[in-house]
Amino acid sequence: MKKVLITSVILLIILVYFFYPETVITFPPGITAPDQPKQTNLTSGKEWTVGEFTIQALAEYNIKARVLSRNNFSFGEESNLSPFDLALGWGPMSDQSVIDQFDVSQSNRWYHWYSDHLPIPIRDVSLNSANVHIIPKDKTVEEKFENVYKGSLVEMKGYLVKVTKADGWHWISSLKRDDTGGGSCELFWVEEVSVFNN
Repeated sequence: MKKVLITSVILLIILVYFFYPETVITFPPGITAPDQPKQTNLTSGKEWTVGEFTIQALAEYNIKARVLSRNNFSFGEESNLSPFDLALGWGPMSDQSVIDQFDVSQSNRWYHWYSDHLPIPIRDVSLNSANVHIIPKDKTVEEKFENVYKGSLVEMKGYLVKVTKADGWHWISSLKRDDTGGGSCELFWVEEVSVFNN
């Protein structure tokens, strides 16, 4: 009976994943998030704990951006703290006419994009987009993300952080916008979020 139940749940998840249409928010052409993320590095360590995790604030961070993709997680060490990633775009990467020319996806905490005909230089894509590991401050903040879809315009405030555990496990945010590859993602403790879907 247990095997049948597990198989049924897995089949249901597969059906929902492949056949339930993804909600996508669109805006008229034009840049919707013109400003670069605002970052103020901290010299003294503000620190707190969440369960078995110790969190250290590295920089104050404020960003307004379009959601290019969202990826939810329920397995792995990191998912206990960061239940989803957002691929975010600002500047030219917040313009619907530019976004429409990209195929954006996420897997294993990575962000990928593809375009047949690049509407902007590759360097501008890198400088104006990022994969961000989201750590909601609490359940109230996390619930606000239930209305965040591909294409949503979001504004978030909080801290870029370093997370450690007593056993030596650690996870640290990038503090630069011009890096790529491993270690280039932002690890973002979000204290406030506003969502704009129209």
